[in-house]
Amino acid sequence: MRKVFIIAFIFLNTFGYSQTGIEWNEDYVLQLSYFQSSATKIGDVNIYSLHSGITMNFMYQISNAEFMFKKNFNSAVKCVFNRNAASIIAPDTAIALCLLDFARFEFDLTELYTRKFRKKMFKEKSAFSGSDFFEPIFNKIQAELNVRIANAGNKTDLGRNKNELKTLHEEVLNELKEYSEYCYTCQPQKKKKKK
Repeated sequence: MRKVFIIAFIFLNTFGYSQTGIEWNEDYVLQLSYFQSSATKIGDVNIYSLHSGITMNFMYQISNAEFMFKKNFNSAVKCVFNRNAASIIAPDTAIALCLLDFARFEFDLTELYTRKFRKKMFKEKSAFSGSDFFEPIFNKIQAELNVRIANAGNKTDLGRNKNELKTLHEEVLNELKEYSEYCYTCQPQKKKKKK
């Protein structure tokens, strides 16, 4: 069987997302029916591929004066699954479910890197930062995420190696707890200066 691997990498989207977007939530579980791209096809094919439709969206609009004093950009960065951009192609339902499990892993992994992005911005933003201060931070985070998704795709054969995927997913869930202060609605604590 010929294999095709297509993984959607995360990108900075400054235009928001449509009504088909689902924001990451720890209690939310992606379902096969959510992959609503016209490219989705299960059965009558001899390849399998996944385009997760998962992005990291970053958008803010504030005055220069507000920007100077703003540190917390948590609510300006969202991890979003877009139903219309998400597709699964699989020869049968069993493989489609493996790809779905990988997409669930990728959704959590993207949220982890969304939190890493929020943390880096919080730590590095100063009163004198330019409005584009986030670009090198984002580029570094995105590169790390892209590598991790690609490595996970290779290690798990896009979810077909269920035990390996389970191990990797548990690692991500544990890492998410370490970044709990950088969730979408969280207010990170400013560290007190030592006297």
